[in-house]
Amino acid sequence: MTFKFKAIDHIQLAAPKGSEEQARKFFGEILGFEEIEKPAELKKRGGAWFQFGNCQIHVGIEEPFVPARKAHPAFEMENIEGLKQHLTSTGIDYIEDDKLPGANRIYVNDPFGNRIELLEWLK
Repeated sequence: MTFKFKAIDHIQLAAPKGSEEQARKFFGEILGFEEIEKPAELKKRGGAWFQFGNCQIHVGIEEPFVPARKAHPAFEMENIEGLKQHLTSTGIDYIEDDKLPGANRIYVNDPFGNRIELLEWLK
């Protein structure tokens, strides 16, 4: 082959019209992702972009909106127990799942009903 994949550049999640502030609160304030500036031409479409490390999450406006309840991004992290405590203290529900050997993982829904997997590999 003459091509190769290097990395995931970004993940797109859909949200309903007018939901940017909810996205900022959830991804920015609760999960701690940094909001980044959208290109001027794309700002017209609404939504918000966030970043952690080398990965971006693009929350895009979709009408009509239908949340992704099965398809989901999965984020590897450190100190998932600390995250669980933080989510509980902010009133965010999560579902614990022990079906992946070697991982401590949970599922959480963003404010729009999109499923997000968060996991920490056990050492």
